[in-house]
Amino acid sequence: MKEKQDLTTGNVSKTLILFALPMLLANLLQSFYSIVDMLVIGRIVGETGLAAISNASMISFIINSICIGVTMGGTVLVAQFKGANDEQGQSETVGTLFTISLIASLIVTILGLLVYQPLFRLLNVPAVSMKDACEYMQIICYGTVFVFGYNAVCSIMKGFGDSKSPLYFIAIATLVNIVLDVILVGSLGMGTKGAAYATIFSQGASLLISIIHLKRNNFIFDFKVRHFAIKREMLIVILKVGLPTAIQMVVVNISYLMITGMLNHFGVAVAAASGVGLKVNTFAGMPCSAIGQAVTAMVGQNMGANHIERVKKTTEIGMYFNIMITLIVILFVQIFARQVIMLFNPVNQEVIEDGILYLRICCGINSLIYAVMYTFDSFAIGIGSANVAMINALLDAVIVRLPVSWLLAFIVNIGFSGVYIGQAVSPLLPAIVGLFYFKSRVWESKRLINHSENEK
Repeated sequence: MKEKQDLTTGNVSKTLILFALPMLLANLLQSFYSIVDMLVIGRIVGETGLAAISNASMISFIINSICIGVTMGGTVLVAQFKGANDEQGQSETVGTLFTISLIASLIVTILGLLVYQPLFRLLNVPAVSMKDACEYMQIICYGTVFVFGYNAVCSIMKGFGDSKSPLYFIAIATLVNIVLDVILVGSLGMGTKGAAYATIFSQGASLLISIIHLKRNNFIFDFKVRHFAIKREMLIVILKVGLPTAIQMVVVNISYLMITGMLNHFGVAVAAASGVGLKVNTFAGMPCSAIGQAVTAMVGQNMGANHIERVKKTTEIGMYFNIMITLIVILFVQIFARQVIMLFNPVNQEVIEDGILYLRICCGINSLIYAVMYTFDSFAIGIGSANVAMINALLDAVIVRLPVSWLLAFIVNIGFSGVYIGQAVSPLLPAIVGLFYFKSRVWESKRLINHSENEK
């Protein structure tokens, strides 16, 4: 790989920011075309469409979580082999990751098609939104293979230190999605089905273009059928990181799914407002996510190169950047909360007020704590201790978010604002655990690869 993709040398702050910036733009674009779905549906279909996509998006997030989690194992392993200058290890990791991603996508597609209707009934999706939610989810399930394929490619490129290529791929997907949203939802009047088709077609286009790009640039893997093979040693290590990461993300998103179920009890307006609020909050967290991904890749390469002090410095600088940028973002959201919510539904005053309340509670000081938590989770995944991030997800979702939300909303009886408060306090305990693990130094001797054999 090119020298510019080496994350083990140079100024840490500069390297981290330059590596994170393309990922930030990519994350913003990816989140943006998700928001475009909500904008178009909110203005054309109305609150019933917003409630439908709000509920369907929760299941989509779970599918994406499984995909990102599994492929994250490839990012970390490729990064450590890159740091150790082991090209054979890199090649075998890529082939193994692509193969298990294809297999996993088929399994997840089948499971998704089997469970989405029972889940919607369990979540008390408003009756007026049920048909739209089911139609949207069925189409999204059929496009799962594109999500796995795209994320596998991007995770590998990040592990190699290339954050620019994924940006180009997602830029194309965003453009395709916006154009198709306008045509399918607007001109052709296909409603939520049109938004779903726009999403999967844009993801398919992004995957196809990414493969063409890699083949033309003599990528280490040539995409020939005979090279799609699973190497047992690579599979074990990928799953060692990937499965806890997938569990971590699935647990968090299942908790949000259950939170959505709680909010559905309070009517269509609350369901729609909360869905919009979550989208905005997710969008606001994109800088934090990008820096976290950069921390994971840089920590991975430096663990492979046995640069422990650089691992520490990367994590500390990543946390400082995350806190500063998150502070700027939440100030903007708090100042312009009304204008932001009105972008999605400028007419229904109940949706507007409930959406503003969501942002007031869920996109404030708690977001700074989340920035700390996410940085330490990203560090843990990068060194290969994804089980730490998984435990933090359980603390976040199962120990705090769900019990506190339920108690405040239904036992203390303060209504849906209690659910918002439960979400706001959830990152505190995981942030403390992450800090203690980082300071403990027990992680310094951890290795996913045999450094002495791969060192050159």
